[in-house]
Amino acid sequence: MGHRLSKIYTRTGDKGTTGLGGGTRVNKDHIRVEAYGTVDELNSVVGMILAHSLPDTVRTCLENIQHDLFDLGGEFSMPGHEAMKCAYVDRLESILDDFNADLPRLREFILPAGGLATSTCHLARTVCRRAERRAITLSREETINPVAIAYLNRLSDLLFVIARVLARFENGSEVLWQPGKNRSAQRTRDE
Repeated sequence: MGHRLSKIYTRTGDKGTTGLGGGTRVNKDHIRVEAYGTVDELNSVVGMILAHSLPDTVRTCLENIQHDLFDLGGEFSMPGHEAMKCAYVDRLESILDDFNADLPRLREFILPAGGLATSTCHLARTVCRRAERRAITLSREETINPVAIAYLNRLSDLLFVIARVLARFENGSEVLWQPGKNRSAQRTRDE
């Protein structure tokens, strides 16, 4: 593979358009650009998780996911191109099952909190859900590979489970939601 970027700026987008993989130009706020841009944002947040101390199994998993996300971004940036295969989703399900096997059953909702890696993983999960919403919106306008949506759906589940793993790795426990917490204190101040 040769050099892809010989010059970083091209000035071709100065008027609010960008080129898709096939050479077509669209507005920078086109839903296709929103979809692959959000996947790129997700990949960046996964990179932020990788900047922390992590169990080796989590690190390897996230590094592989970054490559998948580049495949997915490429797919979204080139109409008609399909890079995602069912095997990608199957692999995520297998990893998810492995990580989830050692976790206690959830009896309460957990807050997106904890250590830095845990909190960043929750951020990645929410960006992943947004990428999924953008992909669904794109699918209403244009034909896209349905595996892409399934992949994002499964990835958000996996990121949730990884956040649970990281909570134990960093702090030993998760932060559980306490319904009504601080409402009685608020009522007392208001009275």
